[in-house]
Amino acid sequence: MQNKGIIKLFALLFGLVSIYQLSFTFKANQIEDEAKQAAIAKYNETQEGYNDLRTQAEINYLDSLKTSKVQVGDTYEPIEVYNLLGVSQYTYNEVENNAMKLGLDLKGGINAIIQISVKDILKGLANNSKDPVFNKALADAEELQKDAQESYLESFFRAFDAIKGDTKLASPDIFANRDLSDDIKFDMSDDEVKTILEKKIDESIVSAFEVLRNRIDGFGVSSPNIQRLGNSGRILIELPGARDKKRVVDIITKTAQLQFWDTYKAEEMLPYVFQVNQAMVEAAKEKESEDDVADADTSEEDQDSTKSTIDELTGQIETDSTSVADANPLGIQGPGGGPVIANFLAKDKEKVLEALNDPKNRALLPAEMRYAKFVWGIQSKDSEFSELYAIKSNRDGIPQLSGAVITDARQDYDQLSRPAVSMQMNAKGSKTWEEMTKVAYETQGYIAIVLDDIVYSAPSVTSGPIAGGRSQISGAFTLNEAVDLANVLRAGKLPASAEIIQADEVGPSLGQEAIDSGMMSFLIALAFVVLWMVFYYGKAGIFADIALLFNILLIFGVLASLGAVLTLPGIAGIVLTIGISVDANVLIFERIREELAKGKSQKESIKDGFSNALSSILDANITTGLTALILFVFGTGPIKGFATTLIIGILTSLFTAIFITRLLIDWWVNRGGTLDFSTAMTKGLFKNVNIDFLKKRKIAYVISGVLILASLGSLFTTGLDQGIDFVGGRTYQVRFEQAVSTEEITSVLNDPNVFGSAEVKTIGAANQLKISTKYKVEDNSVEADEEVQTKLFEALKPYLPDGMTYSEFQDGSGEAKIGKMLSSKVSPTIADDIKKSSFWAVLGSLVVVFLYILFRFKRWQFSLGAVAAVFHDVLIVLGIFSLTWKFMPFSMEIDQAFIAAILTVIGYSLNDTVVVFDRIREFLNEHTSWEFGKTINASLNSTLSRTLNTSVTTLVVLLAMFIFGAESLRGLLFALIVGVVVGTYSSMFIATPLMYDTAKKGDAAESLKKKVKEEDEDEA
Repeated sequence: MQNKGIIKLFALLFGLVSIYQLSFTFKANQIEDEAKQAAIAKYNETQEGYNDLRTQAEINYLDSLKTSKVQVGDTYEPIEVYNLLGVSQYTYNEVENNAMKLGLDLKGGINAIIQISVKDILKGLANNSKDPVFNKALADAEELQKDAQESYLESFFRAFDAIKGDTKLASPDIFANRDLSDDIKFDMSDDEVKTILEKKIDESIVSAFEVLRNRIDGFGVSSPNIQRLGNSGRILIELPGARDKKRVVDIITKTAQLQFWDTYKAEEMLPYVFQVNQAMVEAAKEKESEDDVADADTSEEDQDSTKSTIDELTGQIETDSTSVADANPLGIQGPGGGPVIANFLAKDKEKVLEALNDPKNRALLPAEMRYAKFVWGIQSKDSEFSELYAIKSNRDGIPQLSGAVITDARQDYDQLSRPAVSMQMNAKGSKTWEEMTKVAYETQGYIAIVLDDIVYSAPSVTSGPIAGGRSQISGAFTLNEAVDLANVLRAGKLPASAEIIQADEVGPSLGQEAIDSGMMSFLIALAFVVLWMVFYYGKAGIFADIALLFNILLIFGVLASLGAVLTLPGIAGIVLTIGISVDANVLIFERIREELAKGKSQKESIKDGFSNALSSILDANITTGLTALILFVFGTGPIKGFATTLIIGILTSLFTAIFITRLLIDWWVNRGGTLDFSTAMTKGLFKNVNIDFLKKRKIAYVISGVLILASLGSLFTTGLDQGIDFVGGRTYQVRFEQAVSTEEITSVLNDPNVFGSAEVKTIGAANQLKISTKYKVEDNSVEADEEVQTKLFEALKPYLPDGMTYSEFQDGSGEAKIGKMLSSKVSPTIADDIKKSSFWAVLGSLVVVFLYILFRFKRWQFSLGAVAAVFHDVLIVLGIFSLTWKFMPFSMEIDQAFIAAILTVIGYSLNDTVVVFDRIREFLNEHTSWEFGKTINASLNSTLSRTLNTSVTTLVVLLAMFIFGAESLRGLLFALIVGVVVGTYSSMFIATPLMYDTAKKGDAAESLKKKVKEEDEDEA
């Protein structure tokens, strides 16, 4: 082998860099363990809410390492937590940034797909046009989206074109308005306007992406991931380690409409409130008089009712609890003061606004107050009362000053040392702010700071106009709320509403279990492969094992270096890589054994073995790599992690198998060592095998035909167990103290007062259930999520430990982590999109592979055989899932992970098939006098040792993962196990025989031989 020095240098450098990168991961884990132990020591399990207390203590411990500083000379510097060999020192922030990133399923956390409303953006661009054609097109576009694969904008264009008549998009009432006057002119055609709108929508979504990215960056979780998904207006957000779902949702979806308004004073607006209250009293009296004969003294009570209500509320007389309800239907709890008009019970807020905004009542307002807008103050957590404000709005509802002028915002403290938010405005905002504060100072008025229609504070101005554009929002904030609000204001407002259409929440305890089970399956699989290679190939197997261990080091090192996120399917991808990475060494060793059998010297056999195996190795890995690449493109979240590790594994496997193993073997041989590439038990194994595969092909066709018919029959009748990825809904994984009956829980949850319809399955142990429901599936609000989860908790209470609180249920309680382990939500819209993208992913991989094999082998017969075998494998895997999902003791839902398994099966099946096809091409050139059938059989027999070796190692690896790995991966692993068995069978009995049957007709076989010979001569 040439250039050994360069390869050794590269191997050494790659190894050292990998060890360097992984050292940060070990250090980060050590620090996190210290934080966990410190939290456990601080709060024992007898303390109420110890889970939350420990979590917060952990966070505080790690935050202190990030923010604390020590004095070094005259300066203060961050604390150093890692000293690398006395050469480099690193802070915790640096260690965390360089450590391997763990995905949600390993660390716990929250994953969400956000839909930015393109409809809202269009309405904004059209200045909320009232044009009937425009609004009808918006409504029609929503209907089209239910079954369309196109974007909302494309649906809108289609809907508009269908109903527009003489109306143009460049109409002054639609897009040719004052705001877009620089871009859209009255005389523009619809096509020209469409191009401009596409650009404007894209700019808005990019703006939303940046706003969300800035907000997430300020949230404080490690390794957040945010990606834009195509041009659909969807954004993927992953927050490993995030625990507070409500806080995350608030940050993500808050539109942050910050406005500054002048307010009415209490004495100006309170008379109107009392008038409305009196009008309600009189309306109630009138209704009562229709049903009853009024008492003789009713008129006297009517005359005094308004006065009595005011007296009672202002404390002038004692309140009679039996009559206040009649005299006070609005539920006024007391007058306010300053900018606060009055106080009401928080539960009455909706009723109060409905009454105050009733057109009949608003007619009582003086003309100068007709645009007054009633808004509530921020609700204090420890108060049952809400404060009512009235802001001086206008016809268009446009404030004098908005949040667009904010250039910076920081968490601060007010004069009473309460958490607050300080803001800085730009020059234009500063000027307007100075004018507003001047008027407020002169009139002794108040300015309300309103965020998303909630008054956070309404300060007076006591020291003259405020110049410079600085202001402060204070209110009933917690420290976290002040930090989050400053973050949202600093990042800017979303250009349209954002809705969470898919969400996954994984508990940290489930993540730890996933790591433990993943590591166990990893070590068991590794141990088997290491021992098998030594058993089968002797000393050469030891060299292959060293290369394999180096390969694993490189995979983890590359993942850490790239900042790639390691997920549970990612661990599965690495373990699967262990199984198939030995394939390259098996191919090489088998070829060396063949060369030794021909009587060649050891050195010559090694050289020719590596050379002859190269074509098969490259073809096999490229086909697997292509399917992994398609999976990476179409997948999201954990599935992308699976594809990432598979791609990295393929590249590192090629390097270690071709170069590192060769270096080790050459080193051993050059120092006088001998290698047999076999042991006493495996020497000559499969040497004299001569199976007539083609003779058995008709039997194989019949067996495959029966299996395919049974699969199709079951698929059309029984169907598949489609997960929420494909149908939409909410899923919860709940652990109980003891085994529970799925039938009993199903009956409880199917009660019309709970969900009405739910599906319950045992997942893993008998005390662990997977619960799915479509209850309120169309409602993506946080309130709906909370309602469904609360209903679930209340329904399951009898089966949970006595005294378990809702908070404990949410995070898992005690050592056994009883309660909710995981939750997931997918809206019907995105479920449909996932289904379609999965179909295209599978179809796309088949097309790509067909074209690659056609390119490599130059004859369509090879492509047909390979793709037919893959179709055969996919149909049988689907059929087995359809036939068995009802009685299998583990979940066999069809979800995105299953699609990953199907694509992996495609790659594996092709890997096997391509190795056989490579040998056929080689034999066609070497043995030109042989009959075509003899060439085919000889090729299959000569690759049999490699085929069985690779299949056995891969199967044992998969079985180790299946038995000892995470429960959530059982369905994916079962599909892979079936796929490996069927794929091995199809490469020998379907792909090759089909190629033979299509090529032997006419002169195709002879043509094939000549073609292969000509190509080899050209290459020579």
